[in-house]
Amino acid sequence: MAAHATPHFHNDMGVPVIETGARELMCIGATPPFDHPHVFLDMGAAGEITCPYCSTVYRHDGKLGAAESNPPGALWHDKAA
Repeated sequence: MAAHATPHFHNDMGVPVIETGARELMCIGATPPFDHPHVFLDMGAAGEITCPYCSTVYRHDGKLGAAESNPPGALWHDKAA
């Protein structure tokens, strides 16, 4: 199985906003087994997007890399991949 190119983010911290350098991402909600359906989010030219499942707001920050987040640690790595 190939590693996914779209970064996957979780919100185990329960924060209202996660900043990231990615404009295209997957929100999984909480880490498995408490995740919601993995939903692809594309900000396009907008500065932020809200997950329709968990209401986490993802905000673009051009100073961060696509796999970085503020708060740190929101990137999810599938251990099976």
